[in-house]
Amino acid sequence: MKSILIIGMGRFGTHLCKNLSKLDNEIMIVDEIEERLEDLLPYVTSAKIGDCTNEKVLESLGISNFDLCIVCIGNNFQNSLEITSLLKELGAKRVVSKANRDIHAKFLLKNGADEVIFPDRDIAEKIAVSLSADEIFDYISLADGYSIYEIAPQAEWIGKSVLELNFRAKYHMSIIGVKYGNHTQILPPTDYIFKPDEHLMVICHQKHMDKLIHKK
Repeated sequence: MKSILIIGMGRFGTHLCKNLSKLDNEIMIVDEIEERLEDLLPYVTSAKIGDCTNEKVLESLGISNFDLCIVCIGNNFQNSLEITSLLKELGAKRVVSKANRDIHAKFLLKNGADEVIFPDRDIAEKIAVSLSADEIFDYISLADGYSIYEIAPQAEWIGKSVLELNFRAKYHMSIIGVKYGNHTQILPPTDYIFKPDEHLMVICHQKHMDKLIHKK
C-alpha cells in the first residue's frame, strides 16, 4: 500500500484513481473544479479543491509525506510543467507526469519528473497489437524490445509437452504462466501438456513474437 497524491482529475486521473483505490492505496486528489472530485470521494482518503501551480497550495498538502505524486494534467502543458517542478522542489519522493508529446516528456524529465507516461499512446499501441493478431490478448512492454505477452497456444502445440516441443530453444521465449478459466499456474514444468482454450504468458523479444504470429 502506498500513499499517493493525484493532481488533475480529468478522464485519465479519474480512472487511475479508481484503479489505485482497488489496490488498497491511500489516495489524496486535487483539482480546481469541485465537481470533478465529488464522485471520487468514496475512493479516496481526502480531496482538496485548489490550483497546484500555487506553491502555497502544494505546501499545504505535505508533499514529502507521499510515496508517489502523479500529475495528470494533459490539456495545459505549462501548468503540468510548473507543478512537476514545484513538487520536486518541495521534496516529493517520486513524481510521475502525464505527457501527450515527446517534446513535453523531455521538458518534464528535465524539470523534476522521475517518470513520464503517455496513456493515450500506450493504450493505442496495445490495442493495435491485440487487434492485429488474434493470438495476442494482452502484453506488457518491458525494455530493449522485450515484452510479456498473453497468447493463445498454437494449434500444433496442443497435446504436446513443453519438453517435447523444445519450447524455449525453438521459439526463443519462456513460459512464465498459464491461465485456464479462473486458475493460473506459474512457471509450468517441462512435462506440462498444452491444452486448448488456455492462455499462455510468455516473455520474449518482439522479433520472435512477430516470427511466431506471422509464421516467418
